[in-house]
Amino acid sequence: MISKFKPTWMIPVVYNISPSKLKDMGIKAVFSDLDNTLIPWNNPDGTPQLREWISELKKNNIELIVISNNKHSRVQRALRSLKLNFISRSLKPLPRGINKALRDYHLHHKEVIMCGDQLLTDVWASNNANVRSVLVKPLIESDAWNTKPNRFLEKLIWKKLRNKYDDLDWQEDINDRN
Repeated sequence: MISKFKPTWMIPVVYNISPSKLKDMGIKAVFSDLDNTLIPWNNPDGTPQLREWISELKKNNIELIVISNNKHSRVQRALRSLKLNFISRSLKPLPRGINKALRDYHLHHKEVIMCGDQLLTDVWASNNANVRSVLVKPLIESDAWNTKPNRFLEKLIWKKLRNKYDDLDWQEDINDRN
């Protein structure tokens, strides 16, 4: 059961993921959580680094699709200036949102990765959907009220993961393993 929480890769920030490397790996789309992954949960404006990364993804013909548990209006408002496609109310850790994006965008699970800052939602949903996952560190240390219980449980899960797996290391970029 603990393997359901194991990320494929661990990268400090989503913007470190090289779009050209993704293209070489056959990745056609990056699925990403919204809050504390792409933007801070309490500040909906994208950073210059995010905008540059989105531009590089586009140059490499890789689509960025947000998969969020938030309601439609919240995600739409947050992404208005970034002009990104999204799936709201995805019900992570269920694979519903990821599977919907795979169907809607005619993608195979090997052609995507899912990025997020939480083991209990993003990584677990990725593993449930048979999609490779990238765990990132939260952009800011504070969380919305509804995320705090997950962070507590994550600490317990991390202990079990570290006991079982010795390859859980933060890397600067993804590699072609898995």
